[in-house]
Amino acid sequence: MCDFGHPSAFFLLACVPLLFILRKLKLFSRIAFPIILSDWQGKPFIWKKNSGRFLSACAAVLATAGFCALVTALADPVKHHSEYVYTSRGADIYLVLDTSPSMGIKDIAGMSRLDAARQAVHLLVEQNEGTSFGLVAMSSQAAVVLPATTDHELFLDRLDKLIIGELGTGSAIGTGLSTAVYHLAASPAPKKCIILITDGENNAGSIHPETAAALAARNDISLYLLGIGTQGVLPLEYVDPESGKVSFGYREFKFDVHVLEQIAAAGNGRYFGVQHTGDLLSVVNLVAKHEKVNQTYQVKIHDEYYYDRLLIVAAACFILAWCIRRVHLKEIV
Repeated sequence: MCDFGHPSAFFLLACVPLLFILRKLKLFSRIAFPIILSDWQGKPFIWKKNSGRFLSACAAVLATAGFCALVTALADPVKHHSEYVYTSRGADIYLVLDTSPSMGIKDIAGMSRLDAARQAVHLLVEQNEGTSFGLVAMSSQAAVVLPATTDHELFLDRLDKLIIGELGTGSAIGTGLSTAVYHLAASPAPKKCIILITDGENNAGSIHPETAAALAARNDISLYLLGIGTQGVLPLEYVDPESGKVSFGYREFKFDVHVLEQIAAAGNGRYFGVQHTGDLLSVVNLVAKHEKVNQTYQVKIHDEYYYDRLLIVAAACFILAWCIRRVHLKEIV
């Protein structure tokens, strides 16, 4: 919201039309007369009618703009930014995201599966302002990229920097789930949740996914499994993080939906098949609704002042107008 500390300063703008009227009535006009400083028989200054009028008009416009900017600066413009400072804890949500090479397949509205997942998570974060988010990356191994935090900009930055294939080529679903459970088990949050997004079956790691899912249920952690992607011969493209080479081509892709459904059932969770962006939006809205926690908060106001920027603009306009009149038009007064 914008406001002015001294709005009465805008009355000074009335000086602009008043000056114009007085000059038209010839009651307030500049006195001009020719003066010869020396007769050196040199080439005299010649007034160029068309260009002179144009430059004179430019100088007048710049001077007027500078005056308006100066008056606006005197009015002390300020923009108020409101920030919600939460005084009670919200939910803790851990995202376990598959980063295996198959997540580079582009079959979700022209996007790769990883990019589509990122887009959905961005929306989820926007809908849960007071929620803490944590991030676990999963391939052949699993690693906590970021513990649960309310710094959503940091979370989204880490999410956007995930690299396909950085942790291997497999899908250690059990390891990824158990890593998130380990960090959520001791959390005092009123609601705890894991969202696992994968496009494959568990083919790596030493922990069985159903064991990890059951552990989540015992710790009152809500579980959402998203099997993302379509099946068939699909285009694949990603940059190998070790060699830096771009891998692209077509790959036949399929996975057993029933396996993921069994993992979700073991954790008293829910499984969703995601084949287009509409499915992602439905899941995001569902999670936002079920994991919402009513929190108390205070509103903190930050003020951003603009008078210094306007003073710079005013000074620049006055200097340009002066240069045009003195350098190009050769005016002395």
